[in-house]
Amino acid sequence: MKRPTFPSGTAGATRALCLLAVLTTVGLLPWLSGRDPALTVLRARSAEQEPTEEALDAVRQDLGLDAGPLSLLGKWASDLARGDLGTSWVSGTDVLPSVASGLQVSLALMGVAFGVAVLLACALVAPVLVRGRGSAGAWAAMLAALPEFLLATVALLVCGVWLGWLPTSGWQGPLYMVLPALALGVPAGGLLGRLVADALPAVLDERWVELWRGAGVSRGSVSAAALKRVLPPLVPQFGMVAVGLTGGAVAVETVFAVPGIGRTALGAAKSQDLPLLQGAVLALLLLGLVTGAAAALVRRRLLGPALRDSGLSLPPARPVRAHPVIPLALFTVLAVTIGWGLLRDPYALDTTARLAAPSWSHPLGTDGLGRDVLARLGHGAAPTVGTAAAVCLLSLLVALTLGFLPGVAAGAADIANALPPVIVGILVAAVAGPGTGGAALAVALISWPPLAAHAAALVQEVRASAFLTAQRAIGASPWWILTRHVLPSVAAPVARHALLRLPGIALALASLGFLGLGAQPPAPEWGLLLDESRAYVERAPWAALAPAVALALLAGLAVSGAAYAQGRRTTRRVTKKEALVAA
Repeated sequence: MKRPTFPSGTAGATRALCLLAVLTTVGLLPWLSGRDPALTVLRARSAEQEPTEEALDAVRQDLGLDAGPLSLLGKWASDLARGDLGTSWVSGTDVLPSVASGLQVSLALMGVAFGVAVLLACALVAPVLVRGRGSAGAWAAMLAALPEFLLATVALLVCGVWLGWLPTSGWQGPLYMVLPALALGVPAGGLLGRLVADALPAVLDERWVELWRGAGVSRGSVSAAALKRVLPPLVPQFGMVAVGLTGGAVAVETVFAVPGIGRTALGAAKSQDLPLLQGAVLALLLLGLVTGAAAALVRRRLLGPALRDSGLSLPPARPVRAHPVIPLALFTVLAVTIGWGLLRDPYALDTTARLAAPSWSHPLGTDGLGRDVLARLGHGAAPTVGTAAAVCLLSLLVALTLGFLPGVAAGAADIANALPPVIVGILVAAVAGPGTGGAALAVALISWPPLAAHAAALVQEVRASAFLTAQRAIGASPWWILTRHVLPSVAAPVARHALLRLPGIALALASLGFLGLGAQPPAPEWGLLLDESRAYVERAPWAALAPAVALALLAGLAVSGAAYAQGRRTTRRVTKKEALVAA
């Protein structure tokens, strides 16, 4: 009896429930925040108007706030059924044109940024195809860890202000896309390139590759076949990256004043413009659902009938062994820098040394208040890296659990991935208040979908493999199959994926701090350091480069260290097996 290849009923029900839960939570935002929505809307409409009781009563009556949140939600849902997204509470204009305009801008920007990401990913994958073996992936991980908003600021200053090559803000033509697309596409390309390069070496070691090469098949044909074999479990990641580039570009859109859907949603959330926020979030969720369905279709086409007929043969795991010098050097640089910073006071102010250049007394310079950057970097390492590691571990455990429930994982992941971290951060901050804990919870709620999608794809392919069919035929117990075959085949690549995501999680926390939703001043958290230094990055770039370089080094250490450890374990197993054979 064959298992169903894709539990579409479960996935559909999960999507519907998650969609309903998110839209309901968004609709309750003004009441969850504990702030009077009438006061917020009044200030958004006119900052000069005195918030008298009469003025607030007029706003409540105009918006129907006295009827309560459930009544407003019901009215919005009934209007939605007729294709009406309502009227903005602040501007009084129809929401649908604003949402459509913002989505059109974000989709155009996403298309260009995704093109940049794919080109960079191809450049990172090409050496693996040429050499036939992989690398530790430290450089790709460092690219993936670059803060998008810092890249945006540097690109704006260098290419826009100093050189005058490209426009620095607004949205009036193709040239306005270049700098934002580069800022978004470089980290995404590093991530995608590393994921593909990580999976290729095992495929290139398979017997069919050797036979094809021996038969004189061209290198291009072999490379194309290898990519087709390695892409199916990674196709959902490409879809998730595309959705993230659309709704998650809030910080970049803010830097370049791009009127995209993410920036529209952020402005609506801050002003508690509920109809506009609901419309923007709904558009992002529908985009996530459509992209998820398209990725599933592409994946099924790549796999062909093998998934249905249990005819898959998964490539054996072949972790790349990294040279120990790479992780050792990265660890030494990080450890020395952080240890040196811990010996200094991160809160000491010296107004006479504001924005001082690096010197012996201040090896990494000072910030806008005269505080030592090295001290703040060292004291911020534990809260930044520790929080990111905890969120990463939680995401990995959730992903591995949901990976064995592919219907639930696919449905919930499409919804969670479509939510920008900033919007989730605002919703969490409305309940728990801004801070490190709230930011960690917000990132944890949306950081598991890529890992869960990866795990679910691998589980589905392992279960459909011919080897597992043979195991069932000889009477292997389900527990034996799970612990000896399925879980080891899934856990290793997903764990490497999670390590690659670790700096990205730290960046998501930094982005929330950048927008005032994470750690609060004067905490020396790395995201807050990036936010505080952005205003004077032209005059004192060292204050912003220090946490950015630290994040990049952390990414390289995580990936190369994992590759080295796995390579040693593999070598030990091979050596032990050879010794037994010789005996």
